Amino acid sequence: MTLPPRVRLVVLFGGQSAEHDVSRATAAHVLNALDPDRYEVTAIGITREGQWVNADVAAHAALRELRTPSLAGGPAIASGIEVIGTLTSHQPVLSVDPAMPTVVLPLLHGPMGEDGTVQGLLELADVAYVGAGVLGSAVAMDKALAKVVLESHGIGQAKWRELHEHQRNAETPQALVDALGLPMFVKPANMGSSVGVSKAKTLAEVAVALDLAFVYDRVVVCEEAIVGRELEVGVLGNEHPQASLPGEVMPGSDFYSYEDKYLEDNARYFIPADMTPAEIDELQKLAIRVFQALRLDGLARVDFFYEEGGRGFLCNEANTMPGFTPISMYPKLWQATGVTYTELIDQLIALALSRHGSRRRATR
Repeated sequence: MTLPPRVRLVVLFGGQSAEHDVSRATAAHVLNALDPDRYEVTAIGITREGQWVNADVAAHAALRELRTPSLAGGPAIASGIEVIGTLTSHQPVLSVDPAMPTVVLPLLHGPMGEDGTVQGLLELADVAYVGAGVLGSAVAMDKALAKVVLESHGIGQAKWRELHEHQRNAETPQALVDALGLPMFVKPANMGSSVGVSKAKTLAEVAVALDLAFVYDRVVVCEEAIVGRELEVGVLGNEHPQASLPGEVMPGSDFYSYEDKYLEDNARYFIPADMTPAEIDELQKLAIRVFQALRLDGLARVDFFYEEGGRGFLCNEANTMPGFTPISMYPKLWQATGVTYTELIDQLIALALSRHGSRRRATR
């Protein structure tokens, strides 16, 4: 689909999850890349308390100060300033001008943003938006449910166990070690950017890791630790998605942590990954299978392990709104594949309009 000459773009960022600061950083760099001749941009910030505020002034200030790819570069969202509304108020949080196509770019990470909640609101508002719909967002966000879906499609994964908070007892850590071995990863089911994730190497550390993960969610996923390469593929499209060249991550710490991704920049990235053409083709096809199995649209970064001499490619997870900071993998993968940062944003907005149009035709 070709973009119209002029589009009203609503950039939505912040949010109530633990990834609020990651979202702010992403928004700053996306706003910096937008073509003002093509887009009439409105920035809306969601405070940690859930207020929706006009953030245009904060966004412009952040762009003037944008120097480094740090979380400090994100627009500050001041609670109570030019409040537009809340999800429980009767005030409109979004107005649509019928004379100009409107697209919402929800640069929200984690719960209350990437999990189908905001997507449902935008569906009710009958407005086009970038990324997966309600179902795909919710399923991909919930690591436990996503694993069940991928397993039903015959897609290889690490051994894993799902644990609900009410199921936990004194024997739980030992039962998990018996099933998965050590070390193991313990993760909140509904969280991203490695928030709340631990690599437990002893029985005692499993108990501590569970305590941390349950701070962020009532459901936790425990996985065997895979000894192998960490590979990532960007997927772009709707009905006919395409996959980027794969990249490889070599973490700067014991695993690819929040600090590695956003603060310290100690991880090493190899884009494209050192793979044979046949391996690249296999991984790209597998990434598209994951994308379609989870009912995704627009974009996703699909993460894999490669267990050489063992089970081969194992899907770790799919991220429906990967970061767009300068050290984020998703835009880097597409740049290596021949799609610039600005072109990538344009394509995502065109895909959002196309998907919205097809959904309207199907429901009218």
